[in-house]
Amino acid sequence: MTTFLVATASVHTTAAACDYLGDRATADDTVLVVSATEPDSDPRDAGDATNVARTRLVDPTVETITEDGRPSDVIQSLVAEHDVDEVLIGPRRGDPDAAPGLGGTAADLLVSLDVPVVVVPLPDLS
Repeated sequence: MTTFLVATASVHTTAAACDYLGDRATADDTVLVVSATEPDSDPRDAGDATNVARTRLVDPTVETITEDGRPSDVIQSLVAEHDVDEVLIGPRRGDPDAAPGLGGTAADLLVSLDVPVVVVPLPDLS
């Protein structure tokens, strides 16, 4: 049994992570879909982002978590708390106006976690 954690801030990131997990996750696995809401974000976006996984992933157990706080801190805490085996992230927020390259949360998680971190490619949003 593998526990995956999908860290997401958008439906686009969640969809890309679900595509990645499509051939990997089995009925014995658990997928935690996490969205951390910061003071300047709309909490509905977090709910939308996590709910995508419920419809896209059929075999594994899917649990959604929405927490307030700095995304990197929330994710690191949940990785330890749930004994996560692998973390999936997008390279940056799934915002079509976001600058290219790694965002701050992605960069922080890549150097902070001691479990594999997979950066899933986002679809072209333009």
